Amino acid sequence: MAIQGAIPLGQDLVFPHGAYVVGEVEQVQDFDRKQAGEVDFQSRDKNTGERLWAVRVVDADPEARRGQAEVVVKVMAEHQPVPPATLPGLPFRPVVFDGLTATPYVDTNRARPRLAWSLKATGMSAPGKTAVKADPKTETGRAA
Repeated sequence: MAIQGAIPLGQDLVFPHGAYVVGEVEQVQDFDRKQAGEVDFQSRDKNTGERLWAVRVVDADPEARRGQAEVVVKVMAEHQPVPPATLPGLPFRPVVFDGLTATPYVDTNRARPRLAWSLKATGMSAPGKTAVKADPKTETGRAA
């Protein structure tokens, strides 16, 4: 089979009606590393070795089924990504994900197993802007 690993998808395919950041960007914790007592127990991407950060996102699709309107996108970045700024009059922050991929898996944590998707991105930015990554020298953002 030609498809190996994550499937590259554009923002428009995954979030055709837009996406909005909810809450803060958080570290994805590696349970095994934490249980082993390691000081740095943040999960890392298997391919790049970059740290993984979880971003809760509301899908603005009016047809989204109950329980599927909020998803988590994992962002690969060595330093904590900064979500776009809030906009006046909106309770959430609109966001565009760069390098968005989806990996299918079977979710067995329910009464009936179901197909689910793990979403990863290489960066995030406000709509119409270039992705911003943390600059380790200044701890401020710079265009990717």
